[in-house]
Amino acid sequence: MPIEIIAVGGYGEVGKNMTAVKVDDEVVIFDMGLHMPNYISITEEEPGEELLSRKSLIDQEAIPNDDLIKDWRKSVKAIIISHAHLDHIGAAPYLASRYNCSIMCTPFTAEVLKLIVKDQKRPLPNKIESKDYDVVYKIGEKISVQFINATHSTPESSMVALHTPYGVVLYTNDFKLDNTPTLGEKTNYDALKKLGDVKLLILDSLYGSFQRKTPSESVAKEMMKDILLGIDHKGKAIVVSTFSSHIARLKSIVECGTKINRKIIFLGRSLYKYCSAAENAGIAYLSKEVEMVKYGKQIKKRIQRILREGKDKYLLVVTGHQGEPKATLSKMADGIVPFRFGPDDRVIFSAPIIPAGINKNHREILEAKLKAFHVRIFRDVHISGHGSREDMHELLELVKPEHLIPAHSEEKVIDATIELAEQLGYKKNQTVHKVLTGQKLIV
Repeated sequence: MPIEIIAVGGYGEVGKNMTAVKVDDEVVIFDMGLHMPNYISITEEEPGEELLSRKSLIDQEAIPNDDLIKDWRKSVKAIIISHAHLDHIGAAPYLASRYNCSIMCTPFTAEVLKLIVKDQKRPLPNKIESKDYDVVYKIGEKISVQFINATHSTPESSMVALHTPYGVVLYTNDFKLDNTPTLGEKTNYDALKKLGDVKLLILDSLYGSFQRKTPSESVAKEMMKDILLGIDHKGKAIVVSTFSSHIARLKSIVECGTKINRKIIFLGRSLYKYCSAAENAGIAYLSKEVEMVKYGKQIKKRIQRILREGKDKYLLVVTGHQGEPKATLSKMADGIVPFRFGPDDRVIFSAPIIPAGINKNHREILEAKLKAFHVRIFRDVHISGHGSREDMHELLELVKPEHLIPAHSEEKVIDATIELAEQLGYKKNQTVHKVLTGQKLIV
């Protein structure tokens, strides 16, 4: 019998990642993610409950339209979340309750999902099951699932192998092949080699047009050290903003801040949330090394104390690297949080601008405000968590899939990834397939 795949979201677009795979009469769902720019635009103000309903979010293309698989709904055996980024996990509170099955993921991802559900006060009846790497879990009469360690920019990310009677479906959103990670183990090449007959590879293709191998996170650590340890910061404030989910990057920042004898404070709800998840999963205990301030009123009070004591005694890690108006860094620039930037204070963006119109606009506005204070801005102190063409090439050589679907990218990048596959001997529309959101493929 064939394997059927429906691209529910994340194909020809960046975000809304969700894939359904049907093996005979059993179905597995990989990921339930948000489209971050659309979701941010909805939640910038204080939206009413009607705007955050499942139907409204689907209509505004903020979450996947799972009506595409309504005929498969009763056959779903498990929802598999590959990792803790919101474009892969964030729609679960809106969609998962429609399926009578467990949500399976690694421990860190499970802790993040629990905190998201608690934060949103949105009931989630599905059982959340934490699973270990490299164990093959039976989830149906004919199908089993295996989590394989993959390096990415948040802890305990996974490539997920769906074992079927017709071969393995390997789902690899998101990954890079980092051989010197700063937190956790490198990608488990041995487990990938042992998979055997890989019938289909669903491939993270976000950087499919970049002719390179993505550098290691250890390079980003050296970039951070070069700025924090290599420049004289005497008398100046240091403010760093990065992804709250990037625990490895946060650990590097803390290590550097400790070496320059600054008291380190994390300011913002999402930083608190992801650091708490890391502690609950036993990955990192940053609260033992830094002070964490979660809520807006607490942040304002703490900033006032910082100003009295001297802001050059502190290293502040804050939310808001995309210029989000409600995040801490924007509130500092606007004076809502009364920080008072001064000439030559340092602001370090340890993250890229996510390429969407709303993010670019927000970040431009934020940087203009910071420049008005004559601060020194350090951009792009960052290395991506996504593999580029050479990472993809290496993975294809490693697992040798019979069929390939590029995912998690815009259509032009899918085309570039198909070109790479053709160079390796795959045949377009025969063994490498261009599948866009809403389409079905049978292999």
